[in-house]
Amino acid sequence: MSEFDGLVAVVTGGASGIGLAAARLLAARGATAVALDLNPDVDPPVHGIRADVADDESVRAAVAEVVARFGRLDVLVNNAGVGATGDVAANPDDEWRRVLEVNVLGMVRVARAALPHLRESPSPAIVNTGSIAAWAGLPQRALYSASKGAVHALTLAMAADHVREGIRVNAVAPGTADTPWVGRLLDAAPDPVAERAALEARQPHGRLVTADEVAGAIAYLAGPHSGSTTGAVLAVDGGMHGLRLRPPRP
Repeated sequence: MSEFDGLVAVVTGGASGIGLAAARLLAARGATAVALDLNPDVDPPVHGIRADVADDESVRAAVAEVVARFGRLDVLVNNAGVGATGDVAANPDDEWRRVLEVNVLGMVRVARAALPHLRESPSPAIVNTGSIAAWAGLPQRALYSASKGAVHALTLAMAADHVREGIRVNAVAPGTADTPWVGRLLDAAPDPVAERAALEARQPHGRLVTADEVAGAIAYLAGPHSGSTTGAVLAVDGGMHGLRLRPPRP
């Protein structure tokens, strides 16, 4: 038997990037994997259901549909998010509200709708997608960093609230990942090749993180084999958070 046999896993933002990689991996390991997304166009074995995490009614309807179709909900991967660039003065209030609405309140809405069903699961787990931006002061990422710092704090608070119910809550903190959003940022740069090289050099292992690598960490945290892991934020960043390397010798 596979680790996730019989379990139903919901992945928000599950139709692309890290979310799709996570949904595919969970399905490969035996879960019924359901991608909740604004555009849930996914291929089997992943199932797609439309949901807008910025809208509570949409979230509740999507979670209800998951349970109606598949009978249960055991794992929630809160991955849906949007990016933002600029310093603290670069974005107007409406943009701050938009990003926090999706990146923070979106996780709150989905977790709130899923909790009654998670309480019925024999192996309930929530994994939130944070970011290296919550730990490292990255230039031109004030709004995005603030949203992901909130995700890390929210993860710890949720873990404390629900550990005695048997619901584990953890997060992953990817470094700069090779995802469609990062691809769009590179495409918009004056020199995409140089910008990619700079992003790769910023991470100690010298390359972008892959979506599959983040998915592997998500699957570990979500799985029954990690039953004593809760309240953890797992870095998947090539050492960017913790390592302090000397410059290479000329």
